[in-house]
Amino acid sequence: MGQVIFLHGASSSGKSTIAKALQARIEKPFWHISIDHLRDTGVLPMDRFRSGEFAWVDARQAFFDGFHASLAAYADAGNNLILEHILDTEGWLGMLCQLLERHDVFFVAVHCPLDVLIEREKRRGDRPEGSAKRDFETIHVGTLYDLELDTGDGVDANVDRLLAAWRSDKRVSSFHSHKVRSKVG
Repeated sequence: MGQVIFLHGASSSGKSTIAKALQARIEKPFWHISIDHLRDTGVLPMDRFRSGEFAWVDARQAFFDGFHASLAAYADAGNNLILEHILDTEGWLGMLCQLLERHDVFFVAVHCPLDVLIEREKRRGDRPEGSAKRDFETIHVGTLYDLELDTGDGVDANVDRLLAAWRSDKRVSSFHSHKVRSKVG
């Protein structure tokens, strides 16, 4: 079974930077996967969504249902994943806990100060205005992690902390809690 290091943070929080540095240093081969990769490589017809020819609201659920199922398929095939994602929709965490139930998921919160998120969002120009603020205020509420990182600590320090915690095999996150409940219930 595959191992999954799940980086969860607001839009523009620094997940991609951490994921790239982690992939370069970790002792096993890990895929770095994110919806940004699908968007930025032309897998999605983004120009047609942006022009309004296609409505993202109509395609969003099917896209994410497929994306989430693909993560389980990759891990089921024995691939290790560094996943960066924003769990901004009710029910996604529970669904991913079920889909990835057989795998070692190390769940990491990526925090970044709000003013930095807003500035990064403006500079990038490829995110809906206000999405970083909305994520900042909502996505971590009530979520239990194996590790919490602050991007203000720097990439190298965060990757050092992440690798040390991941190697410890201590799991206490929502993913671990789900496994324990599934075995008991």
